Amino acid sequence: MVFPSPCHLYPYGWPVTAGYHPYRFSPPPAALLVRPDQWKYLSRQVAPFQHGPERMAERHPHVRHVDWASRFPNDVILHGPRRNEIALTFDDGPDDVWTPRVLSVLAHYDVKATFMCVGRRIADHPQVLRRIYREGHVVGNHSWNHPNLTKIPISQVGEQVERTANEIHRLVGVRPHLFRPPYGALNEPVIREIIALGNKIILWNVDSLDWARLTAAQVTANILAHAGPGSIVLEHSAGGRGESLEDTVRALPRVIETLREEGYRFVTVPELLGIPAYRS
Repeated sequence: MVFPSPCHLYPYGWPVTAGYHPYRFSPPPAALLVRPDQWKYLSRQVAPFQHGPERMAERHPHVRHVDWASRFPNDVILHGPRRNEIALTFDDGPDDVWTPRVLSVLAHYDVKATFMCVGRRIADHPQVLRRIYREGHVVGNHSWNHPNLTKIPISQVGEQVERTANEIHRLVGVRPHLFRPPYGALNEPVIREIIALGNKIILWNVDSLDWARLTAAQVTANILAHAGPGSIVLEHSAGGRGESLEDTVRALPRVIETLREEGYRFVTVPELLGIPAYRS
């Protein structure tokens, strides 16, 4: 079998920026590890991601997630128990363009997901936040304005978490138990501060890379190549200014249909982990 070159498989080329690669010292990107029948999904190259909250230079190598999960196994979570359940999670919303479209697909397939919401966007789109909650999805906390928490004073970390929790409580009457740090960026002081506030830190073990301007076929391949029993899948329901998540929306039906055919059940993160969705 002849394998395509790395530049062919990695859709935005590498290295991404001088001196930095998002998967250095860790497994290669999902696009490099697809099954043989999925090579056809990865034939189109796309431009580098250049805007929006998911900036490449802020993202840590995945191996660091594993290290923190091993040090804080009850509080930093990468995946659930190894049973035929998968949790879809959507970051960076709500907005009034892409989040409603994601919600409509999920409603069509009767899938409940977990939305990690940004406080500033909640304040801008309260009606969408209410829809997420009303339709039975779980609302999680993704900070107020999406900073890298390891690059701000620790005194501001609690403010990022609690300001968002207060806004969610004001709108739908609950305080999230689940917190996802922007970019997955963590260090020990940040972890301890988030735990002290009564939160579980929810990372992921399947990255769709949908924020990186991939095609729907590439997003689909990234998820299907790595999803398995107990997976937590990272996707997005909003992005940076002018960013299109059309291919995220287009990929979602194929992902749901295929994984259901393979015997998986879709659950929320609290259902997957057997923990409360909200703080009392």
